[in-house]
Amino acid sequence: MTARIDINGPLAGRRALVTGASRGIGQAIAYRLAMAGATVVVTGRTVEEGGNPLPGTIMATVKTIIDAGGSAHALACDLTQADERQKLIELTRALVGSVDILVNNGAVTFYFPIKEFPDKRMRLMFEVQVMAAMELAQAFLPDMIAAGAGNIIYISSGAALHPQKPYAVARGGTVYGMCKAAMERFSTGLAAEVFGDHVAVNSIAPGLVATPGAVHHNLITPANKALQSPVEAIAEAVCFLCRSPAQDVTGRVDQIKPFMKEFGLLPAPLIGRS
Repeated sequence: MTARIDINGPLAGRRALVTGASRGIGQAIAYRLAMAGATVVVTGRTVEEGGNPLPGTIMATVKTIIDAGGSAHALACDLTQADERQKLIELTRALVGSVDILVNNGAVTFYFPIKEFPDKRMRLMFEVQVMAAMELAQAFLPDMIAAGAGNIIYISSGAALHPQKPYAVARGGTVYGMCKAAMERFSTGLAAEVFGDHVAVNSIAPGLVATPGAVHHNLITPANKALQSPVEAIAEAVCFLCRSPAQDVTGRVDQIKPFMKEFGLLPAPLIGRS
């Protein structure tokens, strides 16, 4: 498959909001949805290079999509701030009317053992990964319900799974796993609530992906190579969820590898990636 924008693709006419789309998984998802014809609103804190020690910006994500013939908009937003979340909702409506695809990918993550976890950082994690995702869903759900169509997708993690014995050496990821577990339960509960409205809600965990953030936190090692997945896989899975009938694929909590196998999906090449 050639990496290109198909303005008449399966998501033509759809409007998507993807959080945390400056780089990594969010950027890849934005590319894939645009390739399938969706108009994509990307948000993140990094607007220009130099604003973050990691490479990637929302402006660069949008430029790649537009240069390839797609439709995209960039909106800066610090998801830790309630007023900025509200502004994001208002500006998204001003740009595209509303969205019928919401991908909650934005995250802020700190690793500390519970006995020394700073309260401020714990609250920041919940603001971004729990409160922001819930507020965005609440904001756009009425429009999806009125239209009788929509997709809400939460990018989760294997960290949401309960640790099993024999326990490995902990890396201070308890709060991270707690946030992800909370949103998985939110996703399945919301899926049940809006099933009759033809709005699909799903959670999917990408596994270990060599994103700039994962590399920065030293999460990618030769020892866990078997657990790693290409970023194109999660992008393909999200695109598949968005183009599937809402009542056929909803309320799922999946890990990427068995999900791709179940539906016979292969990662498609992405624009902007060699």
